[in-house]
Amino acid sequence: MSEVMVSPARIGRPAIGALGVLALALGALQSVVEPALPLLQSELGVSPGEGALVGNTLLVTGAVVTPVAGKLGDRYGGKRVLVRLMAVVSAGGLLAALAPNLPVLLLGQVLQGVMVGALPLSFILVRKHLSAGESQVAIGLVVALFTGGGMVGTSTAGPIAEGLSWHWMFALPTLAVIAMTLAVTRLMPHDPPARSDDRIDWPGVLLLSGTLLAFMVGLVTVTSAGLPPVAIGAVVVAVAALAAGWVAVERRAAAPMVDLRMLARPTMWHACVFTFVITTSLGAVLLLLPQLFAVSADDAGGYGFGADTTDIGLFLLPGAIAGAVSDSVGGIAARRFGSRAVVVVGTLVTAATLFALASMHSEAWQLVLAKVLIAFAAGVGTTALLAGTATTVEAGDTGIATSLLVVTRVIGVAVGAQIGGAVLDGGTDPLTGRPAESAFVTGFVIAGLVAALSLLVVRVTKTRVTKTRVTKKGVQA
Repeated sequence: MSEVMVSPARIGRPAIGALGVLALALGALQSVVEPALPLLQSELGVSPGEGALVGNTLLVTGAVVTPVAGKLGDRYGGKRVLVRLMAVVSAGGLLAALAPNLPVLLLGQVLQGVMVGALPLSFILVRKHLSAGESQVAIGLVVALFTGGGMVGTSTAGPIAEGLSWHWMFALPTLAVIAMTLAVTRLMPHDPPARSDDRIDWPGVLLLSGTLLAFMVGLVTVTSAGLPPVAIGAVVVAVAALAAGWVAVERRAAAPMVDLRMLARPTMWHACVFTFVITTSLGAVLLLLPQLFAVSADDAGGYGFGADTTDIGLFLLPGAIAGAVSDSVGGIAARRFGSRAVVVVGTLVTAATLFALASMHSEAWQLVLAKVLIAFAAGVGTTALLAGTATTVEAGDTGIATSLLVVTRVIGVAVGAQIGGAVLDGGTDPLTGRPAESAFVTGFVIAGLVAALSLLVVRVTKTRVTKTRVTKKGVQA
């Protein structure tokens, strides 16, 4: 009880620096998979659809952990929860570094996925130990270093995998995470936990985790060839049953993990639908481009680039930078021009670029430029929507609303990647084991159509909002 009443001690630059470098190491560990996917598929003997599951497993775990980590940090103290989460991440990183096959690697990615919860916990720590102005600077530093770590991972995965082995691209960032966790443990003072009578919604957490994982595994299974209709039906029933159970639990929970009443609000579900659609398109691109860079032109009928993991990382780096810049530009653009205008422009650029990519992909610079445009346009659109939603809901609902959009964004990227992998699986030549060029064209066209669907979502929601406003005015009159 006395610990709750004691004012938290101030922290110095070494503690903030340790948090920042930890974020850098986590960003690097998170991002090494994307440029190395073709290499991992070759080494493990898996298809593009199964390879997409490697990165998606981490995303799904992160989507579940993100809304829970903040609650745990408030209740038990940010430092205490952060150190324990980092122990799980470290175990996952070491497991991935030693993985002999795909199932073990996937288990390692599941454990690594809790790293997403490190950011809200870091925010809790700096806000408790610093003034408001100093907290803003420290939070900006942590976010910037996490983003910078993603760029480091993208650019170094190739040299590490080719110079040592793919196992080391997981091992080295994990060793850095362990070292920085020890530094945070020593330098960061304990923060007092908040008193709360709310219980953690563990049944909701477990059911949502099961629903998301079953959905992703089912997506891979359903899109694979040779499944009988009965098996497909069983997968659908299992996912539907888990989802229904989660909804039932959340409706009865005193302190639900996700407040379902929030989704019933037009502003919220409109934003969720759009975010899911546009990020599904983006997720397909994230899977297709590395695969196209890796295809050897000599073995694939005159298309492809035969890029190794290092080259793929360098090709993807400008897009990673553009995506990072878009996160800061989106909020500014939404404030100046309105979130709807930014969303429309971002969608148009994304769809147009994807349709152009379907017909022009013979030069590496075309793919690099397309990745930059898509990452920036989609990032600006979704960030603007996130910022716009956060300012339209009540102040007490901001955390719930933004968490729902973040989770929707993650799921959309994961679904898009699995769709892209399924398209490549369906267009793979059984003799060469390589996708045909037409499979990539089909993937880009599908992604472009999905992006264009966002415009329909914007149009429909605008019409409904207008009718609602007119109806309310009529009632008031």
